[in-house]
Amino acid sequence: MTTADNAKPAPSMSMSAEAPAATDNQAPINATPYADPRYSVPAIMAGLYGDGIIGLKGAFSREWVARLGEELAVLYQQALARPGGAVGRGTNRHYVEIHPEDISGFYDLVTHPWVQTVCESVLGPNYKIVEIGFDVPNPGAKDQPWHRDFRATSETLVDRRLNSLAFNLTTVDVEEDMGPFEIAPGTQWDDPSEYDHGMFPPVSLYPRYHALAQRKYPKMGDISVRSALTIHRGTANTSNKPRPVLVLGVDAPGAGHDEWHDLQFTKEYYEKLPQNVKDHLICRVVDQLEPIMQGHTIEGLMMGDA
Repeated sequence: MTTADNAKPAPSMSMSAEAPAATDNQAPINATPYADPRYSVPAIMAGLYGDGIIGLKGAFSREWVARLGEELAVLYQQALARPGGAVGRGTNRHYVEIHPEDISGFYDLVTHPWVQTVCESVLGPNYKIVEIGFDVPNPGAKDQPWHRDFRATSETLVDRRLNSLAFNLTTVDVEEDMGPFEIAPGTQWDDPSEYDHGMFPPVSLYPRYHALAQRKYPKMGDISVRSALTIHRGTANTSNKPRPVLVLGVDAPGAGHDEWHDLQFTKEYYEKLPQNVKDHLICRVVDQLEPIMQGHTIEGLMMGDA
């Protein structure tokens, strides 16, 4: 997706999202070469293999998130004005896939030490970034059906391994009436044999998810990560405010979700990235960014018109 006239944000290579500094006498809590000592690998693994979701409060400054919110607002309007630019995810609800250089904070996000530690701990040191986009539940958005974001494969159903993660970063302080994200912890391991398209459980299973359900109320600067196989939904937005949330999709090698996306960089931007970022990208390098063809057709069909 390219942005019109001068609305496109300038790329930033600054690490403006700061994490607390470790003290000189603080002993590392991990015995793995890639893990930042501020974050516990056992806790990360336990959270994602247990509940299926974890988070970090205050990972980014509110100023950094406010700028992101302004950029996403411009990109959203451009996507709505372009045929196929936004895909419906339910009533008054859209998903938009974007180019990394359409936002100024891409580098900050993918080099944040918690993001890197989570990816390497769960997906391995050769993890791959395959998707970036955002969801917008607008005023009037209704409860989504409980769902997974894609079908579970044998890696999870048989080998009991998570091979993909979705990071979420809200651009607003989430309140009860804004349609908070709702998740049923532990359901990433549920048998999908009765699910429509392998993603949508039958209504007969809803009581299980209602009993487990947890609503999330992140603030600006907080970031979460989940297995997209954990059963979840967006709830009804009865406020007069949208609730945009950035989405970063990351795979273990060979997971294959890059086939559903089209991560692109211009040659000029790509060449400025350090090698340790390039190593984690499955992408195309192009002379000029091309519009992204949105690929979430099944979800749009099952969730209704936006």
